[in-house]
Parts: sequence; C-alpha cells; structure tokens
Amino acid sequence: MIGGPTGIGKTELSIALAEIFHGGILSSDSMQIYRFMDIGTAKPGPGEQNRAPHYMIDVADPDEPYDAARYASEARACIAELVNIGMVPFIIGGTGFYIKSLLYGLCEARPSSPQIREQLRQELESSGSRFLYDRLTACDPQAAQRIHPNDVYRVIRALEVYALTGQPMSAYQQAHGFLEAPFDVLKFCLTIEREKLYERINQRVDQMVSQGLLEEVRDLLKKGYSEDLKSMKSLGYRHMVDFIRGRCSWDEAICLMKRDTRRYAKRQLVWFRKDPEFIWRDPADMESIQLEISKFLGLESPRELKG
Repeated sequence: MIGGPTGIGKTELSIALAEIFHGGILSSDSMQIYRFMDIGTAKPGPGEQNRAPHYMIDVADPDEPYDAARYASEARACIAELVNIGMVPFIIGGTGFYIKSLLYGLCEARPSSPQIREQLRQELESSGSRFLYDRLTACDPQAAQRIHPNDVYRVIRALEVYALTGQPMSAYQQAHGFLEAPFDVLKFCLTIEREKLYERINQRVDQMVSQGLLEEVRDLLKKGYSEDLKSMKSLGYRHMVDFIRGRCSWDEAICLMKRDTRRYAKRQLVWFRKDPEFIWRDPADMESIQLEISKFLGLESPRELKG
C-alpha cells in the first residue's frame, strides 16, 4: 500500500515499483473510478498505464452510484486476480475510507429509509448543504469531523441513520472496529516538507488547467451529467462548474481550487497519521522503499521476481 496526499508523486513512484517487482496497480482514489473524468482526477495516462497493469480505474459512469462497499468488493477481486497470475498487488491512492474498507472491511449494513433520504434531499435544496452539515455536527460530531461539508452524500447518509435509530453513525463504526483483516500489508505513506507539497499542488492545478480541465467539465455537462452529482462536486470539477455558471471569476475559481486542494491534502495527512502501521518515506527515497518491499516479500533482490 502506497498512500499519501494528493500531488505528492504516488503515481510515478508506484509505476516504477510495479515495474521492478512485477506488480499490478490498484487505484484507491474515489474519483479515478469515474469514466470521462481524467484531467481533474490526475488519472494515469495511456503511456503510464502501459508500463504496468492498472485496476479500479474507469469502472463507473459519473452518475452511477458508487460507494466504499462496492469498491472493496471489486478491488478484492482484482487482488485475487493478480495473486493468481503471480503478480504483486500495489494499492495506490489517498481516499482513506476506500483504503480502510478494502483492507479491513465495513461495518454491517445500517438501516435505510428512502423516505427520510428524500426528505433530507429536499431540505438540501431549500436550505443548502451547510444547514444539513450543522445539524450533523450537533447530533454526530465525530462523523462531522470526518466528513467534508461539501460531501452531501455522506452527510445525508449519516443524518438518515441518526433519524432512523437515534444513534450516531460513528457508534456503528466504533462497534465494528474495522477488525476484518484478510491481507498481510506493507504500508507506506509518502511525505515531503509541507511548503514543498503545497507548491507542487499549486503547480498541479495549473497543469490541469493547461491540459484542458475546463473543456473536460464543459463536455461532462454537455453529456448531461448534472452539476449536483456527487462526482461533479469534487475538487476541480465544482470549481470549473462555478466559473461556467458565472458564480465566480476565473481567477477566483483557480485560487479556490488551489486552496481547497491544499486543505484536502492536509486532511489526508491527518488520516494517514492515525494509522501507526504506515512507514513514512520521501517519494525520492526509492532505494529504502525497494529494500523494505524486498524484505516484506522475502526476497534478497527484486530480480528474483523476474525469473
């Protein structure tokens, strides 16, 4: 497992390691699963994907329901496929809940009510996302701390559970403890100096814009994908939509995209620090990472895999 904040260089490092260790790459990025969303998700290009087999990329349309349970099921099937053909699975990404569900399972299905969910959606339309998020903060502060205010899907789900049971969703998760652990995993988290990371993020946003992010978002809207979709509320896409709809200027859209991406990277680092099993490495420290992987796989040298 190679995790880390957005923009730190996970893709480049993971492909190099997959080439060395005869591996296949599973994305654990909750946005790279969507088709037609390539630039804003920093999806590996055709040349990069040709260097090592990639999985869990382009598996759903932007308006298709997709959650951590489906991800865990499909990603585990990919891992089994890789192991069966003698390849080393590399799990790469920064979506903490997807990683957690894959490695440790999910708590039992919580009750649901289409009626309550629809009522909450109507309140979202009339009062806005901040209104629902403030209510979640009052009834389940632990869940609110983990969920971003703009993640209306998870905010509504948490409020739905509370309305049905009178118990916060965080209580279900604590009771489960994510104790299912079918894999023996070596975990790395990539880290660099904070200011250097933020500089890379700013440069990455500029690169996405120069590659045609605005045109990609226009095309999604032309295809009929609503700006209210969960996928379209993600980083970059919501900022371009705001500009297209005239809700902000171009300079404001870029400034907010950079700011929100930096904030997201900070939250990612907080999540990874909660897991003491992660080995923290600079992405440039290739030799040290190779050595750790070789020991983990019981190899004296990565060359043993190529026989």
